[in-house]
Amino acid sequence: MTRRTALMLGLSGAAMMAATPVLAQLQITVTGGNFTPMPIAIPNFASADAAFGAEVAQVVRNNLTHSGLFRLVDPAGYPAQVGDPNQTPDFPAWRSTGADAVIMADANRAGQIQSSLRLWDTTAGAQVTGKSYGTDASSWRRIAHIASDAVYTGLTGETGYFDSRVVFVAESGPRANRVRRLAIMDQDGANIRYLSDGAQQILTPRMSPDGQLIAYMVLDGPTSSGIFVVNMASGQAQSIGRFGQMSFAPRFSPDGRRLVFSVSNGAVTNIYAMDLAGGQPQQLTTGSAIDTSPSYSPDGQRLAFESDRGGRPQIYVMSAAGGGAERISYGDGSYSTPVWSPKGDLIAFTRQSGGQFSIGIMGPDGSGERILATSYHAEGPTWAPNGRVLMYFRDPGGNDGAQLFSIDIWGRNERRIPTEGFASDPAWGPLLS
Repeated sequence: MTRRTALMLGLSGAAMMAATPVLAQLQITVTGGNFTPMPIAIPNFASADAAFGAEVAQVVRNNLTHSGLFRLVDPAGYPAQVGDPNQTPDFPAWRSTGADAVIMADANRAGQIQSSLRLWDTTAGAQVTGKSYGTDASSWRRIAHIASDAVYTGLTGETGYFDSRVVFVAESGPRANRVRRLAIMDQDGANIRYLSDGAQQILTPRMSPDGQLIAYMVLDGPTSSGIFVVNMASGQAQSIGRFGQMSFAPRFSPDGRRLVFSVSNGAVTNIYAMDLAGGQPQQLTTGSAIDTSPSYSPDGQRLAFESDRGGRPQIYVMSAAGGGAERISYGDGSYSTPVWSPKGDLIAFTRQSGGQFSIGIMGPDGSGERILATSYHAEGPTWAPNGRVLMYFRDPGGNDGAQLFSIDIWGRNERRIPTEGFASDPAWGPLLS
């Protein structure tokens, strides 16, 4: 082996993940800002419909380059414009383009879309990964997302995140009379579908771990709200209940069987949990503070939440059954919207200080705090399924509205996610495949 592979993950690059024998052919090293994207060649997918093959390949190119880990080698210099997964590449020709890796794949559609892919290391002249897969003809973009995840995993050892969806609040109309609809889209902003008609003011949607349910808050007025759950397959929405004056900030447990949320009565807000199968909500916090924005750890044993019990909003962690809580945020300003990463190694949050809003991350014990993005109003982080990318929204104020953005955990590669109109409150769902 001429080169050693390691994917170094972590805020300082100190944590290294061991490489498998296949990964030992290629190198992707992430050490904070000291990182060079891997040059990769992605010719058009072979297909009986050449335009379709080119379209699928372009989605894969966009996915991988938008991740920030890869740099697309200019297709104009490719020795072949179409890749054939059944043929071994001419490695010297592909090396001459500067590509460390090349994808050879096909995609054909009939009753279903079928595709096969082989990822090659051009220097070692060896296959890194190979995969065959299929999907329904009505969702052809999934073929490109599944291919992107295969490449991402083959070259990093990490689970991908491209074949996933994001639920969010689609906003339209003037700021004083804004219409808010529940919507869902692919992680790259494509295939937007509206799940409500705007008759109700919907906020803070959250997807269940299996992607089948969405919990959200319906605002009836300045001091009245309730929590609903909609089934994605049937479209049926069910009221979970209206507890106290306001019920809000719902989030699913990791097994999808419970909801945790906040209930406000006057100046006091406490956190409750409730089995979706029925029964009465269980109160988890008590006292005269405002406790809100609860988020389960991946193992379901702990909750991170926001509380002003110390004078201003900070992040606390407690048992999922309630009881004593430990404060973990100690930086300048106020902290809110904590959300545990799928890996359990980080908690993302919103921090407000000096008239600015920031998106940041820290360890579950409060260590290693790092600010990733700062703007006039940035809020509401949500994790990609692999725990290495965040999405959030920015609202510039004035007559404009909120937009969605993504950024990686190293604070690099911030980019806007295209949506129709304004968008807020994103919640990333699980991998579909």
